[in-house]
Amino acid sequence: MPQSPDDLDAVAVRTWCSLALAALGAEREEIDAINVYPVADGDTGTNLYLTMESAAQAVEAVFAAHETVTGPAASVPLLSDAVRAMAHGALIGARGNSGTILSQLLRGMSEELAAVERADGAALCRALERAAASAYEAVAHPVEGTVLTVATAAARAAAALDGASVSVSGVARAAYEGARSALPQTTGQLAVLGRAGVVDAGGRGLVAVLGVLVEAVTGEAVAVRAKAAVHPLEAADDCAADHADEGGPAFEVIYLLEADDAAVDRLRHRLDGLGDSLVVVGGDGLWNVHVHVDDAGAAVEAGIEAGRPYRIRITHFGADRVAPPRERAQRAVVVVVPGEGLMELCAQAGATTVLARPGEPPASGELVDAIRRAHAREVVLLPNDADLRHTAAAAAQQVRTEGVRVSLIPTRAAVQGIAALAVHEPDRRFDEDVVAMTSAAGATRYAELAVAERQSWTTAGVCQAGDVLGLIDGDVAVIGTDVAATARTVLDRMLSAGGELVTLVLGEGEGVPSGLGESLEAHVRERHLAVDTVVYRGGHQPSPLLIGIE
Repeated sequence: MPQSPDDLDAVAVRTWCSLALAALGAEREEIDAINVYPVADGDTGTNLYLTMESAAQAVEAVFAAHETVTGPAASVPLLSDAVRAMAHGALIGARGNSGTILSQLLRGMSEELAAVERADGAALCRALERAAASAYEAVAHPVEGTVLTVATAAARAAAALDGASVSVSGVARAAYEGARSALPQTTGQLAVLGRAGVVDAGGRGLVAVLGVLVEAVTGEAVAVRAKAAVHPLEAADDCAADHADEGGPAFEVIYLLEADDAAVDRLRHRLDGLGDSLVVVGGDGLWNVHVHVDDAGAAVEAGIEAGRPYRIRITHFGADRVAPPRERAQRAVVVVVPGEGLMELCAQAGATTVLARPGEPPASGELVDAIRRAHAREVVLLPNDADLRHTAAAAAQQVRTEGVRVSLIPTRAAVQGIAALAVHEPDRRFDEDVVAMTSAAGATRYAELAVAERQSWTTAGVCQAGDVLGLIDGDVAVIGTDVAATARTVLDRMLSAGGELVTLVLGEGEGVPSGLGESLEAHVRERHLAVDTVVYRGGHQPSPLLIGIE
């Protein structure tokens, strides 16, 4: 069916996600400051931003994949693909109570918009109603005066339209105005908000998100900022003390869960008896679970009984509230690593680490969190992946606005990061340290082995599914059938140009033969005189072997 000019399409969804991310980034600190419910831990703005960042990245990935197949000048992706990606990205990246609810709001919208042939104003209206209803269903004990109230007000305002007003732009404006009108009322609906003199933090974030939806479909910006409160920082601090005195649950537990619907129903009942602030969102076998409990182990065990929990995050509220402020270190190194083994190695060297999971590169928000966690005046950031260059640059720029001096060394591989970390000396001047680390990384040539997933053309010829590929400096240079033999060929080719030190990082799994490290070390010793070899265990990582030559 032809697309009407007023219909919602994938480009509008992409624009909305981008604008929402920018809006939440601009208001993050103010939203954090008024976060007093359900726990005054000052992170609602941050959690909304990180959740939206994951959604926006997923939508961008759909556009990138579409351009790869059809070319940049071709038609845009289907709306259904864009909204499903948005919902999935929000689900896997949801942070905290507020982010988890936001992900369910986006999922509710996507379920309606992906099922229609035309995404007109009526469809958007139904999507907003479904979003609010599904968010209520996801929360074990819904409370008025929260983001749920604001979402419902938005949906009802949109549903009240009639006639020519039921257009995409008209529905978006009505939803925004309904949410904006409902937000100030939350102060009187929830006692803790009234005591603090603030509006609901999650609700304020939703107003920002709906405000830029209007801009995405009309091209006209609206004033999305709402008055937060009188003295929000002091009020939030007072409420934090009140919550501590009331003896709320000590831990926040969040994890992704692969499980069927029946198991999740049992899990909801089990977790409801363990704590509060229970929100379970998702569907189709993948869920995001959020709960506040005193027994974090029991909450994780319940997930294990239900299915396969992963990306488990546990936050101790009490420690955050009572710990005295920590003195900033002078300098720290933040490094992205591809496996648990290197994560432990870099941590032992004093670095703050960020784990890059297969197919899930860290978002800029995760890098910002890591830099803040390092708690230093000066930070050296090692992304260890060429594809993370722009993400790392964005994170560095954001933290610089907070007064932290950040230097980004554009390491392209984990072995370059290891080389840089090896020469790091925190006692010398920052600029000198950065120059030395940059020089060490730049002097390290890198390679890795990979297993071909399908037949394909490469710079070394045609490979078949299951072939072992040897990539040198990012390009396929060797095609083989055996991991050890391919590794030896790669080593010989790289060392023919010289080298004094070989670094090997071994992965784990069926594709990594037993004794690989020892056999390669012996090969280098026999074939290349005066070259030393260092072997590290990388744990579960995408590549069976990483190689560095210095």
